[in-house]
Amino acid sequence: MPTYVYAYLDTDGNPTDECFEVVQSISEDALKKHEGRKVQRVPQAPNIAGKWSDMKAKSTLSNENLDRLGFTKYEKRGDGYMERTAGKAGPRAISADD
Repeated sequence: MPTYVYAYLDTDGNPTDECFEVVQSISEDALKKHEGRKVQRVPQAPNIAGKWSDMKAKSTLSNENLDRLGFTKYEKRGDGYMERTAGKAGPRAISADD
């Protein structure tokens, strides 16, 4: 479900700097009041997973995808300790103590 941004309105019906977010179904009507105050939905650019979006980058850099492409990835597991999370080349773990 999408997250909508709403702005509180002043006494003249103009949006103020006070905003909040609400997760609503796309079929639901926009809120008119929240906490006893009038509100208005603020238009936002949609977050679409395109070629260069953050959502696409996360799936591109997933451990499974890196492994499939032949890359090796290490993640920090403790102070001075890294463990291989993707790939088959290299040691299973790297430690500063070794």
